[in-house]
Amino acid sequence: MATGEYNRDQRYISTRIAADGPYPVEAGRYRLVVSRACPWANRAIIVRRLLGLEDVLSMGVAGPTHDERSWTFDLDPGGRDPVLGIERLQEAFLKRFPDYDKGITVPAIVDVPSGAVVTNDFAQITLDLSLEWAAFHRPGAPLLYPPELRAEIDEVNAVVFADVNNGVYRAGFASSQEAYEKAYHRLFDRLDWLSARLADRRYLVGDTITEADVRLFTTLARFDAVYHGHFKCNRSKLTEMPVLWAYARDLFQTPGFGDTIDFVQIKQHYYQVHRTINPSGIIPAGPDLSGWLTPHGRESLGGRPFGDGTPPVRAV
Repeated sequence: MATGEYNRDQRYISTRIAADGPYPVEAGRYRLVVSRACPWANRAIIVRRLLGLEDVLSMGVAGPTHDERSWTFDLDPGGRDPVLGIERLQEAFLKRFPDYDKGITVPAIVDVPSGAVVTNDFAQITLDLSLEWAAFHRPGAPLLYPPELRAEIDEVNAVVFADVNNGVYRAGFASSQEAYEKAYHRLFDRLDWLSARLADRRYLVGDTITEADVRLFTTLARFDAVYHGHFKCNRSKLTEMPVLWAYARDLFQTPGFGDTIDFVQIKQHYYQVHRTINPSGIIPAGPDLSGWLTPHGRESLGGRPFGDGTPPVRAV
């Protein structure tokens, strides 16, 4: 019997770029394809910038809207990615798997010489940028996945993914009242848990920014602009949850985070692509986003954003 619950297709291409695999880590060989609208891709944009991988891993940016076939490069001249020479990300997937029948998703890493996709496993991509690409990190790059904290980071990431990152989608795409309310309560129960956890600590795990903060931030950044209204996650706005709002502003104002956010493209994507939820395609004019740059006061909790490292300095 159908329950109306939304179940994300998590059949990703699990190939990894690693020192001992068929796709070894090499400077200049690969292209990270993202969309600034997508929270999963936004993670990879942030991690690439924090680690200073811009010169060794190029980045192609797809437009904020797409059809059922694929993300497209309509932001580029002629509608083609200037490095890969393709109009649709789908072309890179079909280059490797001619019968590919799963989702064409971002982030994806493409092998430039062959033009074939390597992986779209978004969770593993950011971990591998920290671990497998370490030889190419900038001087002063932060440790986003330190060995002594990995078990705790993994534990936090698991519940945040299930209840928050994917939880907003479970609420937004639910097709029954029961499924929606179940997802709604699960989401806000977890946000309350996160508020309590962050009330007396600056970051989710340890006293520096880690992979856990990156993963939560990209959902919080989209909360009021999209999820509150579009996905009916409307018990509270982010701006009405004092601890999480201050935490999100703290990260937003940290180099590598807010400078990767494009609220215009975020709203264009959700409100124009999800026509089953928003048939008119009308993009809301609000909310007022000026508050993201207001003082957050989280410095009083201590913590060092980059640990013994330094912030990134180059523009995205």
